[in-house]
Amino acid sequence: MAGVRRGTYKVTNWVKYNEALVNRGSLTLWFDVESLAQWEHENDEVKRGRPFVYSDTAVECLLVLREVFRLPYRQTEGLARSLVQLMQVDLRVPDYSSLAKRAAKLSIDLKVARRRGPIDLVVDSTGLKVFGEGEWKVRQHGIGKRRTWRKLHLAINPATQEIEATMLTENSGHDADQVTDLLKQVPGKVKTFRGDGAYDKWKVYESLTSRSIKPLIPPQHNAKIKQHGNSDDAPLPRDVALRQIRRVGRAAWKKEVGYHLRSLAETGMYRMKTIFGNVLKNRTLPNQHTEVRIRSKILNRMTQNGLPQFKWS
Repeated sequence: MAGVRRGTYKVTNWVKYNEALVNRGSLTLWFDVESLAQWEHENDEVKRGRPFVYSDTAVECLLVLREVFRLPYRQTEGLARSLVQLMQVDLRVPDYSSLAKRAAKLSIDLKVARRRGPIDLVVDSTGLKVFGEGEWKVRQHGIGKRRTWRKLHLAINPATQEIEATMLTENSGHDADQVTDLLKQVPGKVKTFRGDGAYDKWKVYESLTSRSIKPLIPPQHNAKIKQHGNSDDAPLPRDVALRQIRRVGRAAWKKEVGYHLRSLAETGMYRMKTIFGNVLKNRTLPNQHTEVRIRSKILNRMTQNGLPQFKWS
């Protein structure tokens, strides 16, 4: 468009951000002394069968290495053996089958940084491939019966770009059905919830209202007012948004409420797929759930380690 000056973003903290990118490949960032100190299982609880040898910390540490360097289970065991040998510490390393079994029941803390006050949330979902044909075969011959996907749902804090909550479902899982479970995972209070039209369901609004969370969800184009102005009850958030859209238009409404922050959820999905790929290595859903939790925890660690800061010029 003539007369419009096109600007560019310039990274203002390149030295610090460059060091953060380099550190992502550092073994000492993922395999630290704290993990080694907690390597053996304490076996405080009485349980049937053989007691555990390795702690959850040790198993999680190796699973993190597996995801960072995109390794199968066997190569993960080999890498861990080499690290222990190089560090000259007297530790046994879990074999690959033990890693797979323990991963199915492992609870992963996303390690979100402490914050004060309520936060905003942006939510979105994407598909992750499990197994099936490659893209070339699909293009040539269509989708076969064995092509299977999982659906990853992420809730992200746009202020810090940290992943606050995750859900992994079958590819038929609807976005709106995951909102309550996502909110239960978020520590602390949530101020606003931004999602696309897939979340425009009354059950989502009810779940958000019960938690005093302001929904910023664009109503569907054929949406109708549910509660008219002569009602004694408080106006419904969806009706308020719909009336405002009718007055100023959908684009102006999105700008007024700051809806475009939701794009940071898509940025989070892009980072996830760029760093780890769009394929899940595990075949069973419990292991896949742990896999995406580990990936999310790694992304949070990378985010806390340093992000680029931009200046518009």
